[in-house]
Amino acid sequence: MNQRELFLRHVAQTSPAPLALEIVKAEGTKLYDAKGKEYIDLIGGISVANTGHRHPGVLAAIREQLDAYLHIMVYGEFVETPQVKYAQLLASYLPASLDSVYFTNSGAEAVEGAMKLAKRVTNRPHIIAFNHSYHGSTQGALSIIGDEYWRNAFRPLLPGISHEKYGSFEMLEKITADTACVIAETVQAEGGVLAPSAEWMQALRQRCDETGTLLVLDEIQAGFGRTGTLWGFENFGVTPDILLLGKALGGGMPLGAFISSREKMFQLADGPVLGHITTFGGHPVSCAAGYAAMKALIGEEMMTDVKQKEALFRSLLVHPSIKQVNSYGLWLAVLFDTFETNKRVIDKCIEQGVLTDWFLFAANALRISPPLTISEEEIRRACEVILSAV
Repeated sequence: MNQRELFLRHVAQTSPAPLALEIVKAEGTKLYDAKGKEYIDLIGGISVANTGHRHPGVLAAIREQLDAYLHIMVYGEFVETPQVKYAQLLASYLPASLDSVYFTNSGAEAVEGAMKLAKRVTNRPHIIAFNHSYHGSTQGALSIIGDEYWRNAFRPLLPGISHEKYGSFEMLEKITADTACVIAETVQAEGGVLAPSAEWMQALRQRCDETGTLLVLDEIQAGFGRTGTLWGFENFGVTPDILLLGKALGGGMPLGAFISSREKMFQLADGPVLGHITTFGGHPVSCAAGYAAMKALIGEEMMTDVKQKEALFRSLLVHPSIKQVNSYGLWLAVLFDTFETNKRVIDKCIEQGVLTDWFLFAANALRISPPLTISEEEIRRACEVILSAV
């Protein structure tokens, strides 16, 4: 049996028709399959490879950490230098109220930790989330996911959760003294790159303050320069009580985090003790890789031309069959009339060496979230292919 057949037989499948590309190498903005075919990567591992695939600084940090130690103890018991350095670096680029980092294995686990923290801090039972939001597939994260199609098959889920309309001023009255937290994506990802108004985000912050509710912002996809600023919330003039990170956090290695104030976070350490624990969360190799990736992102000024690259994509992606283009930084959704049209375009793009995909809650939209290092030449070539496919 070849690798594809073995993949389909022994690797648990997530859909009836996976892309099943056999990628053997990745470098910068390019992927290479087993036959040597080159692809421009417009997905970036779903906003993971912000600094590009296999950044030299990330590889060097991984090699250095491999020579020191791998896993040595459950999270939080030993002083592990990669964790300490990365937590300090993150805190130095965040508001003062976000100074305590809890590293997890993934973004979904960061969501789970934040839900627990909000209930623990407020001693309240209810959580508000939003329609067309995506926060992960674990039971707690699934409970707040914003689409019944994905929730229904796994009920019963967590009680005390309501889903409201994202960007709605009317929903603000639903936030009450019983609400532990409101969990929102700063920019909705799987809805097709949907950004709220700054006025709504600020009103949401104000209403949470009025009711003593914690505001949790999910920047698992929006973080690390994707929107043109280091953190998405910087675009809206608000600061969350809890920030969720993942995807690009590990520089290509698995890593997530929820971040809050030390005062709030310490409530997970006592009453009960070990209120939130993980064996492999904040793995030293992942933290070393993530630290190197963030230093590269900032030091090499990868965010400086994100808006220009966004504008270039938008200027080129013009065609009668393209109904709309949503964008926020180097993050675009190209909308067609139906999923079927979109899927045919995606398949043609892949045939012609441009890797893209669709969105969970916007199946008629083509995804563009490449490494921030993508060049103007690569953008022009990718858009040529997309228009040819259309």
